[in-house]
Parts: sequence; C-alpha cells; structure tokens
Amino acid sequence: MSKIIWSKIDEAPALATYSLLPIVNAFTKAAGIEVVTSDISLASRVLAAMGLAEDELSKLGKVVLQADGNIIKLPNISASIGQLKDCIAELQGQGYDIPDFPENPTNTEEEKIRAKYNTCLGSAVNPVLREGNSDRRAAAAVKKFAQKNPHRLKAFSKNSKAYVAHMEGNGDFYGNEQSVTVGNGQKVTIELNGKELANIDTLDKEIIDATYMSVKALRAFIQKTIDDAKKNGVLWSIHLKATMMKISDPIMFGHALEVFFAPVFEKYAATFEELNINANLGISDIEKKIAGLAQEAEILAAFKAIVDSDNPEIAMVDSDKGTTNFNASNDVIIDASMPVVVREGGKQWNRNGDAVECVAVIPDSTYGMFHAEMLADCVANGQYDVTTMGNVANVGLMAQKAEEYGSHPTTFEIAEAGTVEVKDADGKVLMSHDVEVGDIWRLARVKDIPIKDWVRLAVERARLTGNPAIFWLDENRAHDAEMLKKVHVYLKDHDTSGLDIQFMNITDATRYTNARVRKGEDTISVTGNVLRDHLTDMYPILELGTSAKMLSIVPLLAGGGLYETGAGGSAPKHVDQFLAEGHLRWDSLGEFLALAESLRFIGNKNSDAKIAALTAALDIANDSYLDNNKEPSRRCGEPDNKASHFFLAKFWAEALAQGDNAELVAKFAPIAAELAANEDKIISELLASEGSPKDIGGYYHPDNAKAEAAMRPSATLNAIIDAI
Repeated sequence: MSKIIWSKIDEAPALATYSLLPIVNAFTKAAGIEVVTSDISLASRVLAAMGLAEDELSKLGKVVLQADGNIIKLPNISASIGQLKDCIAELQGQGYDIPDFPENPTNTEEEKIRAKYNTCLGSAVNPVLREGNSDRRAAAAVKKFAQKNPHRLKAFSKNSKAYVAHMEGNGDFYGNEQSVTVGNGQKVTIELNGKELANIDTLDKEIIDATYMSVKALRAFIQKTIDDAKKNGVLWSIHLKATMMKISDPIMFGHALEVFFAPVFEKYAATFEELNINANLGISDIEKKIAGLAQEAEILAAFKAIVDSDNPEIAMVDSDKGTTNFNASNDVIIDASMPVVVREGGKQWNRNGDAVECVAVIPDSTYGMFHAEMLADCVANGQYDVTTMGNVANVGLMAQKAEEYGSHPTTFEIAEAGTVEVKDADGKVLMSHDVEVGDIWRLARVKDIPIKDWVRLAVERARLTGNPAIFWLDENRAHDAEMLKKVHVYLKDHDTSGLDIQFMNITDATRYTNARVRKGEDTISVTGNVLRDHLTDMYPILELGTSAKMLSIVPLLAGGGLYETGAGGSAPKHVDQFLAEGHLRWDSLGEFLALAESLRFIGNKNSDAKIAALTAALDIANDSYLDNNKEPSRRCGEPDNKASHFFLAKFWAEALAQGDNAELVAKFAPIAAELAANEDKIISELLASEGSPKDIGGYYHPDNAKAEAAMRPSATLNAIIDAI
C-alpha cells in the first residue's frame, strides 16, 4: 500500500484537518493509499526537545531523503519567542513537566534549556523538510476563477505619497556582503578577534557568504524614516520577518522600538535594566514585565504620550484595542503585510481605524528593493486589474537549507568591537569584516547540487510553459555574482534553444515582470529562497486574493515529493473566531490541490490506473468547488470550512461515479447519491453547531477528542464517510 504523510501542525489548518482527513482517508483507501499523520506542531516539537515526545520532525527529515517520500505539509508556526513562551505555558498548564523559557540564561543549566528551546524557534521545520527546490504556480482553474470572480484591489490616489524605505550603502547587508566558492569540502571557522564563534562543514563547490548590518547605520536609518514620515505626512510602519529570521529581525525590531520611543527608554533605562526588558520582544512583553510595578501607569503613559505626540502615526495591528505595529515582533510579517499595503492602495490602518497612506520601513535592502519597486509601480501606474493581470510563477532555490533562511546558526549579534574572519581548514582568511558592538553579522550558504537542480527546474518550467524565465540575480551583489558563475555553467547542460532566459537585478526584474503582468502576460521568476518567500505571497495575493490557493510543489532531490499547502498568516484570526463562535473560515483549497498533486505523483510513479482515476476525479472536484463558489464564508451562520469539506466529498464522489474505472464507479455511485440526498440535512447539522464558544482544550496543543467533536458535528455526514 502506498503512503502519504500528512503533517499535523498548528492553528486553523490543524483544526481543518480534523474534518478533512477522515474524508481524504475514506476516498484514498479505495485506491490502496494510506494517509497517515505526523505531528510536527510547535507543541510537539517543544515536547520532543524536552524528551517527552517522539521527534517526528527528525523522522520526516529521513522520509524526504527517500525515493518514494511523499509528504503533504501544511503551514506551521514559525515561532517567535513570545509564541514559544505561550506554548510552553499552555503545556505546563496541561500538566507537562517542562521548564520555563530562560530569556536571559544565568547559568549552564539554563543555557542548556535555552539551547533546546532554540531548536523550536523560527523556521525550524522548513529547512529540515525542503530537500528540493520550489515550484510554485497558480493552478489553471484557480487563476480562471479569480479572473471571473475578482477580489477587490483598492485604487491608489492620483498623488499617492506611499513609499518603501530601505537601507542603502555600506551599512546594510547588501553593501557589506562578501562571497566565495569553497574548492573542497572542509571545515570553515568563524572567529571574532581570534575567538571561535562557530564552525561549519562545507561541501565541495559550496558558496558561502558573509555580511553584516551596522547597528549605528540601522538606528540612523530608522530615525531618518521617522523624520521623513513626519515631513511627508504619512503613517509609519516597520515590516520584518522575525519568525523566519529569528536572530536578525527581532534585533532590528528592537532597535526600531528603542529609536521611536527613545525618550521612554532613556528615562526608564535603570528600571528596564533591572527588569531585563528586551526591546526585541515588543511592547506587549514590556507591559507584562512592568505589571504591578509602582511605575506601571507612568511608563504606559509615557509610551502613549509618544504615540499621541507630533511623531508620525504608527500603523496599528488592532485599532480597536490600540495595538500598534510595535506590540510584538511577530505581529507584522512582511510577506503577508506588504501585499496588503499594495492591495489597500498604499495604505495601512491608524489608531482611528482609518486606512491612510504609509511609508513601509524595510531595513534589509536585499529584498526591500522588491517591495520598493512594487509600491512605486502602483503609485506611478495605478492598481492592477485582477480580471486581466498575468500570472507570476516561481522557481525557488531552497533545497538543503539554501541561502539566508539557513543562516540562523551562523548569525550573531556582535559582543565586542573588532574583526570577524571566516577561515578555511588551513587558516586562510576567506572573508573578513571590521565590526562594532551590536552589529548583526551573518554567514549564509548554498550547496552546489541544489543550484544544479534549480537551473534544471527553471529550464523545465520554461520549456513546458513557453514563458520567459527570469533569474533574479544582481551582478553587483557578491552572493549573486558567485551564483551567476554557476548558473551560466549549468545552463550548458540543458537544451535552451527557443527559450527566453534572462538575468536581472531585483529592481529591473520587478519592473519587467510587472509590465508583463499589466499586459496579461505570464512570467516565471527564478529566485533564491528569501525572494521566493516574498514573491510567492505578493503576486498570488494580488492575483488570487490569497497565497493559500497556489500550487506549491517541492520535487525532492531524492525522487520523492513534498506538497505544501500555502500560507498560514491569517490562521490566528481564524482560530480566534472559531473559539468564539464555532465558525472556521480557513479555506482548505490549498490542501485539496496539494492532495491532487501528491496522488498524481504516486499514480505516475506506479503506472496505477485506479490512482489515476482517483486523481482525475479530484481534479474535477476541485474545479467544481471553485465553479460553484463553495469556499468558506467569513460570517458565522453561513457555510464554513466544515461545509467546504462536505462539498469536496460530494463533488469527488460524483466525479468518481461518472468515471471510467468500474470498481470506483461501483463503490462511489451510491456514496454520491447518499451525499446528494442528504445535502440539506448535513448543512443544517453543520450550521447548527455554530454561534457558541468552542472548547478544544488548547490553542497550541488541543485535545484531539474535543477538537474532532467540534470539527465533525454532522452525524449524518460522519456516518456516510465512516462507512466508505
């Protein structure tokens, strides 16, 4: 029997799984396919780190190295420190004997505990599972549906003042970057003033980069953006990715907070030091630590006074609650927040709940240039037309922890001024930087085999589609210059006759792509890992309304497949609504599409006619789901995620009943009839469960029985599915 591993993860997608997976299993087992779960949720990873649960993530790390590995990966929490602390507290409340998170370790034991918990922070899951490069594109049916049923993009005002600000010059990662290709596999050491910070085992022909961001330049940049925002009369906001970039971006966030609220940090410096206040964790953490303090009201009033002063307005996470952009570093995640800025016509929300034009502050220019050009294009040319805009697919280099997202173990906040040197096994200095206290220094790496596969995949997609493939590589950036050398060599291994393959820096690539988008022409963006993340949220959100509807296929280097199901950035709000009123608005279309690709992989690999018939029927069901507008409503009392799963089952069964596989026709024709006959009753039972709070036993670690009961409230549907 073939096997698909379905990841059990977090938040709204995890809740949806309780309802969807029984349906999936009922259908796939008819074709000899078993779908099993693997719990890689944040809570599971915390328990595994503390030795209280199986390390499911490590097990999956072995599966992706197998020729027949087949995993459907739902979006997981890339935890910030605040989220990790909340998860730990919830598990402790459930009776698990695990220690608190040591924010500032004071002894060897606390350092060991912190090291264990650090493995759960940020992008802990993706680097383990992504043993292949990324193929992300919109399914034809999804694109067609979006054009027929366009979501609303807000117009840009004629003289819009919205813009993006990013660092420039030698203070930034871009300007300070150095890069080399390592000739032989060897141990490379990172030293600060002769003392080892870390060492890595490089492979033959691997590219390694080293760079740093000057904290002085960063703080001066932040202050300038504040002054400019005030002068330009625009809302101020900062956009980072403190979840994925778990070392560098919280530090940037902390500096921004300290600069914006400098008078508060100066006045209460002694108090904040005594309380171990860490600006990287945001105002919400400060509020927790000053709670009950004699100066609590005074300090809160000081923060509010800055917000109420003649400083530029700050973007709000929740205007009704007075929650600013500075509440927590993980509240505003750039690849989710910047598409919204563009979608809303260059605007974000102020404390009155009004959408106003903004400056989006993105310190790191290595991707800030993309967002700057996206916003500038709309300011100059107006909003996009969803009914006609072209598609932007992506071939992303991410295999084997490629590029910046793999740099966490080699990212450091510099503890003393001096020189950071990267040395080879013979002690030869490969790269060197003079740094100051507080600077953010990082080393990133890209292995040779993933680059070869990346080039292959780009050529394959260009050949299959006939669309231009644009390598977003900047010859003036050290890393990209090394990449270009390899790409030009590896392109010679392929037949590129008749293909349109080009190389452009970020700004030029964005302009070229957007011009095609406006003409309704499709383009393949071929990018590194970080830009992949930004592009595959920005363009789908503008084109389709969400990135969760994208096909996200990772052809694994070993021969298997990893099928990702889209972004989970709005998942927390979905859970909040579900807990309050039993309505889950998460759209599982990403899971439906990923399942179809997963089944297609198995069917093709085994030349199995029954699996092919099952897959073809699911394709029809997905089309029917879209054509009949069965996605979940946002409002309680209307069909939600649970109902969308019923409709998938109904459409899938109907397609199988009309298919050409006699065995599946015989099995599913009566199921299709039964689901159709009971549709009104089933929907009624599903809606009857809404309108009241739901207890699922936990946010990060729900009780399976309670969650399943809440997500499978239709006895009629359950009986039909369970009897298949």
